[in-house]
Amino acid sequence: MKPKTLAQVTDFDLRLLRLFKVVSECGSFTAAESRLGITRSAISLHMSDLEKRLGMRLCQRGRAGFALTDEGREILRHSASLMAAVEDFRQQINQMHKQLRGELNIGIINNLVTQPRMQITQALEALREKGAEVRINISMLTAADIEQGLLDGRLHVGALPYTAPVSGLVYTPLYEEISCLYCSSTHPLFSQAHEADPAVLHRYEAIAPGYRLSAEAAALHRSLNCTATASDREGIAFLILTGRYIGFLPDHYAARWCELQQMRAIAPSRLRFGSQIAIVTRQGERRNAILQHFLAAAGAENEAATLS
Repeated sequence: MKPKTLAQVTDFDLRLLRLFKVVSECGSFTAAESRLGITRSAISLHMSDLEKRLGMRLCQRGRAGFALTDEGREILRHSASLMAAVEDFRQQINQMHKQLRGELNIGIINNLVTQPRMQITQALEALREKGAEVRINISMLTAADIEQGLLDGRLHVGALPYTAPVSGLVYTPLYEEISCLYCSSTHPLFSQAHEADPAVLHRYEAIAPGYRLSAEAAALHRSLNCTATASDREGIAFLILTGRYIGFLPDHYAARWCELQQMRAIAPSRLRFGSQIAIVTRQGERRNAILQHFLAAAGAENEAATLS
């Protein structure tokens, strides 16, 4: 398409961008029909209008199927930031009228729901009780994606293990999460797991996480024979349960398998490390009423206690 300059963003553009978001989530025009309440041909016309307005091709459609172009993925990312800014403006206006309504976009790493200290769950419950018109949107993401979402404005708040600070973000500790080394019931170490000698663990295949680790956690992983990787804690659990690998998991997440005698901690008094679970926000950002209520309910409103 011929390059062009977008003079201004109109209400019509915002409507088209919201339609584009739904289409990308559904993966096709046909699948988006029921969610949008319009026909496939109407969706196609609206997508053509948006592409003409922006001067670029956003998606491929035809016999080969639906796929976003590189430009389409970039527009989708920028539009998410734009929608978040519009929503923030709406929340600020509602705050002026003493109304707690709007959205809270929160990014959380997986497998925190089994943590006994449920500050996040309790904070979400308190927020919902405070404002019946508050819409809570949770995204399960990696720590890096949560931090990026906060920096570009797509997320209001995040919850993740603290390893190293990213410039422009504020990390406030919630609680410490303990991780131990585990094997499954079919692993050779299972019968002697509690008394296993850490010096012989290099004989067994282990799992290296694909995400950032604290210095303490990284040192423990370097002492293992890591022959597999996993992008998140659920992936580590999958590999442990094969009976071929050992790996570190948070104790609260592994508890269900330990109770069923499907996993056991290996030398738990020695092979363990702690991670601070932190609430993360963007530094210097003006906090709307919804975010303030959530942080207060989670016990994370005091920036004087931030990690560095």
